[in-house]
Amino acid sequence: MTRIHVAEPLSVDAHLALPEAAARHVAQVLRMRQGELLTLFNGAGGEYVAVIEAVDRRTVQVHVQDYRDVERESGLSMTLAQCVAKGERMDYTIQKAVELGVSAIVPLLSARSVVKLDSERWEKKLEHWRGVMLSACEQSGRTAIPQLQPVQKFDAWLAASGTGPRFVLAPGGHHSLKQLPQAQAATLLVGPEGGLSDEEIALAVHRGFTAIGLGPRVLRTETAGVAALAALQALWGDLG
Repeated sequence: MTRIHVAEPLSVDAHLALPEAAARHVAQVLRMRQGELLTLFNGAGGEYVAVIEAVDRRTVQVHVQDYRDVERESGLSMTLAQCVAKGERMDYTIQKAVELGVSAIVPLLSARSVVKLDSERWEKKLEHWRGVMLSACEQSGRTAIPQLQPVQKFDAWLAASGTGPRFVLAPGGHHSLKQLPQAQAATLLVGPEGGLSDEEIALAVHRGFTAIGLGPRVLRTETAGVAALAALQALWGDLG
């Protein structure tokens, strides 16, 4: 069934209107009609089956009929600290990271970051990325919404990045993920289009990060983080 995120409390036998964007999608794109079923979730765990009671071009009224106590979240808590990439590259990384079960995403600005925006436009960008995340949760069956942190400067985030297993992707890195001991949580740092500078990589290593290589080929920024997250899930999580 079509899955819809609803940012409000849900309960069996509730009657409610779908959010405006979701209602337009259900009514105008999917052309669903009265009596058809939807799956609703709000990120608090589980999901609900609802039947469409009324539908027009801009509004959809539903009746919640049943609750399903499903759990599709990974036991591996992964944080992706991704230096901001241009346009669709960042969208792609966020979308696929959510599909792969990431717990949190931190957009970073590093020395070679090419995206320069003022505070108001950054807020609009964050709102856009939240939409990408919610769509990915709807598509992938997730019942929890990953955390999207504010855009942060590289040095400030690194200084407050905490402890535990932390990895920085670096071409020529002397370690590979399969050589490391298994963990239940990990932080992954990925550079922008031009990569992290040597100084930034050295600073990350000084702060306790392990420099990781992903094989003999150089991956684009939108590929590198996704590939590393998939490898982590395959090694320590629930992929495969």
